[in-house]
Amino acid sequence: MRKIVAGLFASLDGVVEAPETWSTGYFSDEAQQEIGAQMAASDTMLLGRVTYEGFAAYWPGRSAEEDPMAGFMNATPKLVASRTLKEVEWENSTLIEGDAAEELARLKKEPGKDITVTGSVTLVGSLLRSGVLDELRLLVYPIVLGRGRRLYEDGDRVPLRLVDSRSHRNGVLSLVYEPDHP
Repeated sequence: MRKIVAGLFASLDGVVEAPETWSTGYFSDEAQQEIGAQMAASDTMLLGRVTYEGFAAYWPGRSAEEDPMAGFMNATPKLVASRTLKEVEWENSTLIEGDAAEELARLKKEPGKDITVTGSVTLVGSLLRSGVLDELRLLVYPIVLGRGRRLYEDGDRVPLRLVDSRSHRNGVLSLVYEPDHP
């Protein structure tokens, strides 16, 4: 059975918004290895609308020679969860129609590797609330931002169980959680 695994960058005060603006000074080989391992364990990407639009504007114009990640990003099948998009144009992209949680629960039963969610904070929150997300991987950076979007801002509670943790040499923490269903 496949798993749905979300990977997010977070500040110490829980901000997950726009990590490209605050995490770059901490990027390391250790972080790259974590991200690479998550990519290698997946054969499908799951994206929300905002992340899809940002990625679709950037990655199709990049080659693997320019950026080794471009080959993976462009070639990997992508599922897009959106209530507002009517079509998706980036190669290997499919728009999820109907209830995303139901469709993803169905897809988890099919053979294959993990389905990986990158960014897509609204989608990750929805998947946690619906019980469809199997694993939440956080790279927590040693920085306090003071403001910015957090994973949950509306007071929802979702109990999680820590299943793995590592400390990087630069102070970044790698934390892996699973939902702690009663």
